[in-house]
Amino acid sequence: MKMKKPYPITIPLWGFLSLLFFFTIPSHQAILDYPPPSLPIPNPRLLNAFFALQSWKKHAITSDPKGFTSNWYGPNVCNYTGIYCAPSLDDPHTITVAGIDLNHGNIAGYLPEELGLLTDLALFHINSNRFYGKLPNNFRYLRLLYELDVSNNRFSGEFPSVVLCLPSLKFLDIRFNEFRGKIPAEVFDLKLDALFINNNKFQSNLPKNIGNSPVSVLVLANNDLNRGCISSSIGKMAETLNEIILMNVNLGGCLPNELGLLNRVTVFDVSSNNLVGKLPESMGNMKSLEQLNVANNKLSGEIPASICSLPRLENFTYSYNYFCTESSLCLKLPDKDDKKNCIPGRPKQRSVYECKAFYSHPNPMVDCSAFGCSARSPPPPPPPVYYHYP
Repeated sequence: MKMKKPYPITIPLWGFLSLLFFFTIPSHQAILDYPPPSLPIPNPRLLNAFFALQSWKKHAITSDPKGFTSNWYGPNVCNYTGIYCAPSLDDPHTITVAGIDLNHGNIAGYLPEELGLLTDLALFHINSNRFYGKLPNNFRYLRLLYELDVSNNRFSGEFPSVVLCLPSLKFLDIRFNEFRGKIPAEVFDLKLDALFINNNKFQSNLPKNIGNSPVSVLVLANNDLNRGCISSSIGKMAETLNEIILMNVNLGGCLPNELGLLNRVTVFDVSSNNLVGKLPESMGNMKSLEQLNVANNKLSGEIPASICSLPRLENFTYSYNYFCTESSLCLKLPDKDDKKNCIPGRPKQRSVYECKAFYSHPNPMVDCSAFGCSARSPPPPPPPVYYHYP
C-alpha cells in the first residue's frame, strides 16, 4: 500500500536552500519542530518570513495579552497583525515583508536570531512592550533597515553594537531600557537623522567625535557621562542639528563657544548637570533657538543680553545656578525662570551668605580640553558689592 504524505511538499529548490540557514546556526534548530506550510508560498522571501515569524511566535514570545499575534498562523504572512508587505526594492514583482509594527502590545519575550531572515525589512517598531535580552546578532543581515525602535522595553547588556553594521539605518531609538556600559564613539559616525539613547544606564564619556553625527535630533538624557564635557566638535553639527537634550547626564566643565555655530537648533537642554563658568556670549548667534534650559548647574556671571534678545526664544530656564546679573531683556521673555540665583532685586534668590560663599571660593578653572572641549573657563567674576532681595 502506498503511504500518503501527511502534508503536501510544495517547496522548490530555493526553499530547501533557505532551510540550510537553520542547520548552520544552532538557535534555528527549534523552528524545524513544526512542518512547513501546507499551502504554497509565493516566493522565497515570504517563505523566510514565515519561518522567522513562526519562530518568534512559537519559541520566543511568552505573553501576548492583547492578542497581537493571535492571527499569526498559515502561510499568508502579509495578513498577520503588525506585519506590512510591499514590493521589494530590487524586484517590484516580488512581494516581501517590509515592516513590523507591534508598538504598545505589552508583549513579553525575546527577539530570536531567525529575525535575521527578514532581509528586506525597512521598519522595525516594537516600543512599549516587555521584550528582554539583547538585539539578535543576525540583525546584521537587515541591510535595508531604516527605522529601528525598541524603546520602552527591558533590553539589557552593552550598547547593541549590531546597529553599527546597518548601512541604511536613519532612525535609532533604544531609550527607556537597561543598556549599560560605554556609548561607542562609532555611533556618532553613523549617518543617522535621529538618535535616542536616553533613560538607560550608560556610564561613558561623551565621545569627542560627537560633531561627526549628522542627526537633527539627539537625546542622551538620564545617563551618566562621568562629568565629561561637550566637545568643541559640536560646532560641526550646525548644518543638521535641530534639537539636543543632554539633561541629567552628569556633564561637567564649561559650555564651548562653538555652540554659537548651531544656528538651526530650536531646543537646547543641558539642565541638571555640573556645568560651571559663564554662558558663552556666542550663544547669542543661535538664531533659531526657542527653548533654552540650563537650570540646576553651577553656572555664574552675567546672562548675556544677546541670548535674551534671540528673535525666537520663548522659554529660558536658568534657575538654580549662581548668575549675578541678567539683562532687562530677559525679564521680557514670554516664559523665563531665574529663581535661586544671586541676582540683586529679583525674588526667590539664594541667600546672601550662599552667594558670597560661592564667589569667595570659586570653583577651580575647568580644563574643558580634557575631553576635546574648549579652552579653560575663566573664574566667575566678583559678585555685586551689595545684595538686596525684596
